[in-house]
Amino acid sequence: ELTRSCLTHRVMALLRPHLHRFHSNALHQSAPHINPIVDAGGGLVVYPTYGRRRRHRCSAIAIDAPSSLAGVTPIRWGYTSVQGFREEMEDDIVIRSEALDSFSFAAVFDGHAGSSSVKFLREELYKGCVEALQVGSLLKGGDFGAIKGALVEAFESVDQSLLKWLETKGEEDESGSTATVMLIRNDVSYFAHIGDSCAVLSRSGQIEELTDSHRPYGSSKAAVQEMKRIKDAGGWIVNGRICGDIAVSRAFGDIRFKTKKHEMLKKGVDEGRWSEKFVSRIEFKGDMVVATPDIYQVPLTSDVEFIVLASDGLWDYMKSKDVVSFVREQLREHGNLACEALAQVALDRRSEDNISIIIADLGRTEWKKLPVQRQNMVVELVQAAATVGIVTVGIWMTSLLS
Repeated sequence: ELTRSCLTHRVMALLRPHLHRFHSNALHQSAPHINPIVDAGGGLVVYPTYGRRRRHRCSAIAIDAPSSLAGVTPIRWGYTSVQGFREEMEDDIVIRSEALDSFSFAAVFDGHAGSSSVKFLREELYKGCVEALQVGSLLKGGDFGAIKGALVEAFESVDQSLLKWLETKGEEDESGSTATVMLIRNDVSYFAHIGDSCAVLSRSGQIEELTDSHRPYGSSKAAVQEMKRIKDAGGWIVNGRICGDIAVSRAFGDIRFKTKKHEMLKKGVDEGRWSEKFVSRIEFKGDMVVATPDIYQVPLTSDVEFIVLASDGLWDYMKSKDVVSFVREQLREHGNLACEALAQVALDRRSEDNISIIIADLGRTEWKKLPVQRQNMVVELVQAAATVGIVTVGIWMTSLLS
């Protein structure tokens, strides 16, 4: 049974597996449509559709996905996707539970310079991963070396297909996209990641960051490695951007940094961004932006509660530990409204980017029985004292001025 309701710009949908008939009421015209599809075997496909020039685009879905292990509580999914104040929705989310044996596929895409690359990837990356993983047999075998090789091959092969597709488009298309992919079963998960969307998990309430952002600035080990790779390829970095242009160092698409590097240089000269003399000294030895993913294996021990995947529209405005703490409290109080509430916090903090979030609740925690999180008593007393002090000073100053 699928139920939809619309509250202003919010849409909620609840989907139970193995059902092949859907009933829905009319949606508010400003809200996006949610198109879940269940295949003959009960597998789930989730695609939020695109919208242009909508100030807010927010959806959520809670899914009791079939369990891959007998006697184990099924994974419960939630997602939200918010356009925010951008003129175009360039993010996308895909959740699929068919064709990979006992594993589910979840991905967050964060596009830039248009949505063409994201629209291509929403179908093709899943297909590429399924093919490379031999329809899930490699995942089931558990050989991490083989799984890692297959996912790297899938990402790089799909990127080559995307570049060819971009070249055939009638108009000039410089779009690209990051991707954070999770392949998950109740007992283990694998992550394939390029760009600056991130994944974190909650282990009994403690934060564990699962990915590193691929950005050409900063002092982290990952950032230093990315900057070295870019310079070794013949590129340069200006104000944290490759060639003064793009702020992510690994992504799909971005044809001007791959197969059309020399055309990019010529265009820069024509636009006065650099001189002929400067360009004459450039010697490319590789691609400045690559689609080679970092691959991680994460065992899902009994203390793992949930995993959050999200685009940088969230992470640039909330710390990972705050996200985990907030989600735990929301799951305790509101269940599947956690995604929407999390996105709203980012918007309240003036996020102007698209925001896309996926939460995989492993179903191991009885959230309603979780005690209310409280701050340390000493911290509360200090905060209270500070507040009282500020109020007292305010009253005193008012009395002096009166």
